[in-house]
Amino acid sequence: MPLAFRSSRAPRAVQALWPVLALTAAFHAQAANDAPAPLRAQDVAVLAATCANCHGPDGRSTGGIPQLRGVGEAHLLQRLQAFKAGTAQDATVMTRLAKGYEDEQIKALAAWFSKEGK
Repeated sequence: MPLAFRSSRAPRAVQALWPVLALTAAFHAQAANDAPAPLRAQDVAVLAATCANCHGPDGRSTGGIPQLRGVGEAHLLQRLQAFKAGTAQDATVMTRLAKGYEDEQIKALAAWFSKEGK
């Protein structure tokens, strides 16, 4: 008997696997529907640190690049979303950079820089 399905135990073995397969499928379906975990403050800090190259340490620009720290969250969010969508007419490199961020990261960055602290 070269095939396992010809054995008399095969149907029971297959039947025994159905609950495992069903649970696995249910787990993956639930995981796909779950919202992503909120970003931790240290994760946002790492994302925000990459902005320092142009916008200055902690988003406090000293040159011709706009300052981010302390700007209103709604304004920052709108600008970042416009950069990502490619609709900001006055943007240069930001339209390319913003495409690399997920929506939750963009929201977190807007909230992060809107705060006056640090």
